[in-house]
Amino acid sequence: MNKHKFSDVEISAVYRAIAERRDMRHFIDKAVPGETLAKLLNAAHQAGSVGLMQPWRFIRITDQALRHAVYRLVEQERQLTAAALGKRQTDFMKLKVEGVMECAELLIVALPDKREQHIFGRRTLPEMDIASTACAIQNIWLAARAEGLGMGWVSLFDPEKLAALLKMPEGSLPIAILCLGHVEKFYSRPMLELENWAEVRALENFVSENYWSD
Repeated sequence: MNKHKFSDVEISAVYRAIAERRDMRHFIDKAVPGETLAKLLNAAHQAGSVGLMQPWRFIRITDQALRHAVYRLVEQERQLTAAALGKRQTDFMKLKVEGVMECAELLIVALPDKREQHIFGRRTLPEMDIASTACAIQNIWLAARAEGLGMGWVSLFDPEKLAALLKMPEGSLPIAILCLGHVEKFYSRPMLELENWAEVRALENFVSENYWSD
């Protein structure tokens, strides 16, 4: 018997949150309590990070004019992405790819400046600051699902333009726009699968033993 193991109920809840997490785009008009938002941000801050560098920064957007400006940047990139997709442009433009104006809370996740000072675990893999921040984002996502809230990760933006808009210091880098809020319902499957944009592939396609295998 493993004395460190959670109870069956607790284990089930963890796996349920993982399985039912969705990248949400549709939100309803209902505020997120401040204490709940604080819990989610604290969950993010408990993420593991390489060298304990804690490379995440969170900017909460509460100014409506600024939210509109963020939306315009996303819309600009949506149009450019559509053009770059060629034959799939029309199909892409039919997708709802963000919920910036509908979500209750809008968060920008960024990497700080002066990250080069952190060497531990990054000498040969400097991108581990991004990997560590992604762990923080996943923590929010899972905690939000457990709280009955939806979250969507938006990456359609020009990082330099968003950094300038938010008056971020030189060397810092925004990597995610998070749309957080109450939803009418959670998607039964990933939205892009429901919209026939892509298919979820089976796990066996991603696991090999000892050596790389296609």
